[in-house]
Amino acid sequence: MAKEFHRADRVADAMRRELAQLIQHEVRDPRVGMVNVNDVEVSRDLTTAKVYVTLVGEDDPSKIEIAMTALNKAAGFLRSQLAKEIQIRIIPRLYFRYDETSVRGQHLSALIDKAVKADQKHSEAGDDQVDEGRGEDKGHQEESND
Repeated sequence: MAKEFHRADRVADAMRRELAQLIQHEVRDPRVGMVNVNDVEVSRDLTTAKVYVTLVGEDDPSKIEIAMTALNKAAGFLRSQLAKEIQIRIIPRLYFRYDETSVRGQHLSALIDKAVKADQKHSEAGDDQVDEGRGEDKGHQEESND
C-alpha cells in the first residue's frame, strides 16, 4: 500500500528545501554559522512549522543557544522570503528547534565503535592466552610420547 502524502507533507518538503537555501544565502547573522535543515513539521492547518536544524561543527551549548535565538529572530524575514518562493496563500509561522538526534547518533556510534574495539582487544588477548596454553600442552604431550 502506497503512503499517502498530505498537503502539509508537501508544504513541509518544499519549505525544507527553500529554507536550506535561504538560510545559507540570505541570513547574514554571524552568530548563525552553517546550518543544516534536517526536517520541517507543518501543522495540519498550515499555520505553524517546526524547523529542526543542526549547526555544522558546533558542540558548545551556549553557542548553539545563541544561534537558535538568532534564527528564531530571523524567522519573520525567512517567512517573508518563503512567501516569495512558495506559492501558497498562508506561509506557516516558523519555529526553529535544535535537532539533537544527529548529535546523539554520532555519540552512540562512537560509543559502539569504542566497545567493539575493546571487545576485539579483549578477544585477541584471550586468543593469545589460549594459544600459549595450547603450546604448553603440546610440549607436555611430546615429552610424554618420548
